Amino acid sequence: MRLDKFLKVSRIIKRRTVANDACDASHVSVNGRPAKASYDVKVGDEIAVSFGARTLRVRVLSVKEVVKKEDAAGLYEIVSEG
Repeated sequence: MRLDKFLKVSRIIKRRTVANDACDASHVSVNGRPAKASYDVKVGDEIAVSFGARTLRVRVLSVKEVVKKEDAAGLYEIVSEG
């Protein structure tokens, strides 16, 4: 699954276009490297998303195309926040 779609499906970022823009602006990195929106997300990847001064780091536990809102947090685990 594409990185921008994963960020939207997991509800880390609310809209896919916003996720795409964040990737283009180098606010998203995967496994320590800046990633493009087209990056293929795999189980075990560590994604870091910068929101201004805050950075959210998550580890991918599952990759699903469709998920309910209440189950979205089960796609990842938070590694660090701050």
